[in-house]
Amino acid sequence: MEIAKFYRGDPNAPKPTMGAHLGSNAIIVCNGKLLLEKRRDSDVWGLIGGGVKPQETELQAMVREVKEELGIRITPNRFIRLRSYGEQGRTGRIAAFQDGSVWRMVIVVFKLELEKEPIMTISEESRDLRFFSKEEIQNIEIVATHADIVEDWFLNA
Repeated sequence: MEIAKFYRGDPNAPKPTMGAHLGSNAIIVCNGKLLLEKRRDSDVWGLIGGGVKPQETELQAMVREVKEELGIRITPNRFIRLRSYGEQGRTGRIAAFQDGSVWRMVIVVFKLELEKEPIMTISEESRDLRFFSKEEIQNIEIVATHADIVEDWFLNA
């Protein structure tokens, strides 16, 4: 059952009911392939990451999210901050949840290069974890709030 719906650049997206939500997501790459998770909340593929908690930096959130979602510990100095994504209004990045809350999202993106594929544990938030090549990405559905980030990565990689 879909418990979240994501929008980007959609004038028909619901109006946010909450303040802007800051998130950290990772471009995790190994042998030229990008790691994505199949999300339980929407059954589409997305980047590893999540919300930044109060009193937490974007980098601290990224380290925490990788541990929670993959079961691996990565030291903070391995992450490289790439850029932030976040447009204003309804045409920005919107997440609408089953409880009626609607968030506008601002995403800070980090890069993490891995020398070899780690042994990962699928969290309760995910259905699957998989590395995808540029060609394989064309055949899957990516969450609307991450699709342009993934596209940017492969265009600039």
